[in-house]
Amino acid sequence: MTIHYNVTAHVATVTLHRPESLNALDLDSLNALRAALAQARDDDDVRVIVLTGAGQKSFCVGADLKNTLPPATSFSSAFVHPMDRAAAEGIYVRLMDLGSLRLFKPVIAAINGYCLGGGLELALQCDLRIASRNASFGLPEAVVASIPAVCGIQALQKAVPSAIAMKMLLTGSRIDAMYAERVGLISDVVEPEALLDKALELARTIASNGPLAVQMIKKIVETSSNVPLAQALEFTELAWGAMRDSEDRVEGRKAFAEKRKPQYKGR
Repeated sequence: MTIHYNVTAHVATVTLHRPESLNALDLDSLNALRAALAQARDDDDVRVIVLTGAGQKSFCVGADLKNTLPPATSFSSAFVHPMDRAAAEGIYVRLMDLGSLRLFKPVIAAINGYCLGGGLELALQCDLRIASRNASFGLPEAVVASIPAVCGIQALQKAVPSAIAMKMLLTGSRIDAMYAERVGLISDVVEPEALLDKALELARTIASNGPLAVQMIKKIVETSSNVPLAQALEFTELAWGAMRDSEDRVEGRKAFAEKRKPQYKGR
């Protein structure tokens, strides 16, 4: 199995499990990854998702270059086809775009080792990124005469200062975990053996909060990122109004007043 899936205490752990290929992604593993993320999305017991790679050597090195050579089908004909058919005909990058899954539950990338190419593009689509000290990050597509085709160009520009993003994009060079933390690409650096524990600790902290509030915050962030401030504030007010009378919000205030831990139900 190329993807391992586990749920404990409201946290789904999704593990890329192709260590012999440094957790590179082929069509089968991409489809399995999307299926696992969709399963977590649709499970009301899941409040947070942790995405990681098997072993300590690699989070993900992107597409499996040995199994993603240009197909016989022309790009123009595949381009107009639906996602699954287009992917089978060579446009596999569509499967790496997680936006179509509409994941409003927080996703934490626990990055162990190499995080390169499409692997970094996966991580950039996560809400939080933490890494082990041996992690390294890069978009080396230009080195092999290609480009980051999922979201790497745009997402990296948002994640780090433009000059750093452009240097990484144009040279294909890597940065280490300490530098990645310094420029804001990741939030935390830990020892390799402590990575998953740290990710799960962070996930459990988030999962203990009101699940509807957490998902609404993520929805507001995504919806407000490219709209005028006045429109963003109006949407935020509407979202607050939608949350105002929820059972969880009432429970949160009762628990605060009674000095006890709230028991949220996600409604």
